[in-house]
Amino acid sequence: MTQIEAWYMDESTEDQRLPHRLEPNKPVSLEDLQKIGVFYWKLNADIYENDPELQRLREERGYSYMDIITIHPDKLPNYEDKLKMFYEEHLHLDDEIRYILEGRAYFDVRDKNDGWIRIAMTKGDLITLPAGIYHRFTLDETNYTKAMRLFVGEPVWKAYNRPADDFEIRQKYVKSLKCS
Repeated sequence: MTQIEAWYMDESTEDQRLPHRLEPNKPVSLEDLQKIGVFYWKLNADIYENDPELQRLREERGYSYMDIITIHPDKLPNYEDKLKMFYEEHLHLDDEIRYILEGRAYFDVRDKNDGWIRIAMTKGDLITLPAGIYHRFTLDETNYTKAMRLFVGEPVWKAYNRPADDFEIRQKYVKSLKCS
């Protein structure tokens, strides 16, 4: 199985769509991502409509709702505004589950010490971010991804921008980091 690629980010404020790797690069392993509650699967996006592995994952984890979003200047109204909004540091009250069907994108997540980790997502990558983790999303220079959004129950679109440390879900998440 191909491992997802992740690394610590530099502090540059250049275009958010650039890789922003530290020099020298400081990679982050799948095991390190799991320690902060981020989980990953590699699936066959060519058969997502009838993929038994995706179906099994959805049943095991209770992902009962699904939709598909295409993020590209020609496909998403107010593209630039939406991309800026997705890139605002925020958290959710529920897990965020995304499956890249086409194209490429980045998820940035905070580590235990508040450093940014960039996770490069490509076709076939499915990722879960735990409720309460600070994160943000952007595309790379290709400006294109098609992604499946999965939810347990009804979809929850509300994002709470940082600071949101007083939220119960954030406190629960931080406590889980101390226990691990």
